[in-house]
Amino acid sequence: MSFAKKYHKKLPTAFKIQITSMVDMFVILLVFLIKSYSTSPVQIDASKDLRLPSSISSTAPVDVLKLMVSKNNIFVEGHKVVDLNSGTIDKKDLDREDPNYIPELFKALDAEAKKAQAISKVNDEVAFEGKVLVQADKDLNYEILQKILHTSAVAGYSDIKIAVMVND
Repeated sequence: MSFAKKYHKKLPTAFKIQITSMVDMFVILLVFLIKSYSTSPVQIDASKDLRLPSSISSTAPVDVLKLMVSKNNIFVEGHKVVDLNSGTIDKKDLDREDPNYIPELFKALDAEAKKAQAISKVNDEVAFEGKVLVQADKDLNYEILQKILHTSAVAGYSDIKIAVMVND
């Protein structure tokens, strides 16, 4: 009997695949995907110098224009518009005739409104509704928020939502 015949006889007739480790890997992937899945279509990214006020509200945010106000800056859709100095706005950044009006903020909001209106002319499913989601630091003075809300209303954004941290 040759060496090949002896070796061939020792091989098992059925080969079994061990899938235990593969099942473990898929379970880990499934758990990761479930934990990272978000049911909200809105992505709210808070900067490191922004602390949102807390609330017990359970209303889900809507996907609208995002205006973020930290102690140091005002952002529209992630683009810096106006610098703040420890939560106060410089007089040079305000309108001389209307101290509640911020011209640079108006320009940025008006540009976003015109962009949304142009899209709504081409796409019937999209309509400009004048909604804005404001993420404001909880330690900001109401006076600065009043100026921002006034300027937003002048730019056509009169439906204002305030982002908060939900207390569980």
